[in-house]
Formats: sequence, structure tokens, C-alpha cells
Amino acid sequence: MTSPSITLDMTPSGTIERLEWLAWVTDSAVRIPFTRRTVGADGALSLLPGVGSLLGAGISLYVVAEALRHGVPARLLTRMGLNIAADTLLGAVPVLGFVFDMFFKANRRNVTLLRRHLQETAR
Repeated sequence: MTSPSITLDMTPSGTIERLEWLAWVTDSAVRIPFTRRTVGADGALSLLPGVGSLLGAGISLYVVAEALRHGVPARLLTRMGLNIAADTLLGAVPVLGFVFDMFFKANRRNVTLLRRHLQETAR
């Protein structure tokens, strides 16, 4: 009996699909009651001072790694890195970090940047 193999779709569309899911989980998975705001795992992690923000940054770096794999230019990688840096630094501040995560969704921003780049290079 052979074990089933799992293959990842490494095409640009497969990458975006995977990263969209990741961005949803980290930035928007839970709607805050009585508001239109959402928060994800990154917001929950920001409640753990210091360590939570570093874990969130580590997850966010996966988006950058995928962008590198698809040949994103340095200018765009820098912008993605700045989004992660802002999220990490402000997310490390207790309470303020959680509120910040409701408004600034670094992974969603970075996936949008990557999607636009991939669409432009496909033309």
C-alpha cells in the first residue's frame, strides 16, 4: 500500500490561493461582535507580549519567501518588509497592538502586493 502524496500548486495562482488563506487566518478569521472589524491569529498572538509579535512576524515572512520564489523585485520586497516591521513593532505594544491589528493587516497588504505584481508580469 502506498501513502498518498500531497502536492502543492506552485504556480502563481496556486501561490495566491494559499497565501489568501494564510492572510485570512492571520488577519481576518474572527469578526469582532457588534462591529465590522475582524482579527485573526496575528491579533491573538499580539496579546502575548514580545513573543507573540515575533511568532506573527515569522508567519508573515512566509509570504515574503513566496514573493522571493516568484522573483519579486527588491523594491516590492522592501515594502513588504516594512509592512511586517510595522505590524511587529506596533503589535508588540500590549492592548494597542491588538487594536492596531484590527486596522493594519500586513499579510493581506502583502498578498495584494504580490497578486498585483504577478498579474502585471503575466501580461
